[in-house]
Amino acid sequence: MSRGIGDRCLRVKTATIGGRNRRYRVTVPEILEVETYRKQAEKLLGRRVADVIADDDLYLKGSTNPETLCRALVGRRVAAVRRRGKLLLLDFEDPPATSGVAIRASESNGEDSSPVEAHSQTESEGVTLGIHFGMTGRLVVDGDVSIDRLLYTSGEHRPEYARFALLFEGGGELVVSDPRRLGRVELDPDESVLGPDAMELTREELVEALDDSRAALKSRLLDQSRIAGLGNLLVDDILWRAGLDPHRHAGSLEPGEIDRLLAAIRDSLDELGERGGSHTSELHAERHQGGHCPLDGAELRRDVIGGRTTYWCPLHQH
Repeated sequence: MSRGIGDRCLRVKTATIGGRNRRYRVTVPEILEVETYRKQAEKLLGRRVADVIADDDLYLKGSTNPETLCRALVGRRVAAVRRRGKLLLLDFEDPPATSGVAIRASESNGEDSSPVEAHSQTESEGVTLGIHFGMTGRLVVDGDVSIDRLLYTSGEHRPEYARFALLFEGGGELVVSDPRRLGRVELDPDESVLGPDAMELTREELVEALDDSRAALKSRLLDQSRIAGLGNLLVDDILWRAGLDPHRHAGSLEPGEIDRLLAAIRDSLDELGERGGSHTSELHAERHQGGHCPLDGAELRRDVIGGRTTYWCPLHQH
């Protein structure tokens, strides 16, 4: 007797989470951390999905549900691992034509109906899985974690933190561990809603993102529809490097200031990426009451801009 969707989707608590290959700790998943996840996930290339673990409905975004995930992914191979901003993307290629499995609609909704083919196993085009990590999500591949600990969470890897997983033929797994359930998983996410990736940002794209706006400069840089990937820690570091006041209207920058801002974006991503993450800047160590600017020693100001805690230097940021 063949198994239905509910049988193939195993319980999330059965996934294992190990603790090997830890690279760095204490951060949040901004673009640099998700790039680390992307590199980690590349070891999955070519593997075929055997089971999908997705029984936490709150972790599934939009119309994605356990049944559609199983239909879309079981039997497919991982063809590419990509990233757009803070969104991790896994592309799955077509499964072999012989792997099509007819699944009755009654298995998912309890009503007798004619057989319907499993989505992923009969359609001619591939599918994409998008993973949003929120503030506390970590990627675990084959029991290994590349980031030991995130801000706002402990370093524990409890089975109950596993919100989603893919199990692969021949062994191995991908697990999203998220204690606070702030991330999301989605089939075929709309990538068009995201702006250009911060790691590949051009001057022309930056000018378009600023767009003569009267919004606060920091808020504009955090807008993922304008520039994808920059988070709170990185934007504070970038504006500190560029010497720009985070309160300024985004559209008020002069050409030379735009050049400085673009250089600061590139320098921050390059240098902090090499050091190990968004939390490794000189400014980050001073993000506390009474903290001082590492550049000129002035006491940092702590403001809230666009709902986000902001540390900046009133002496050299104008």
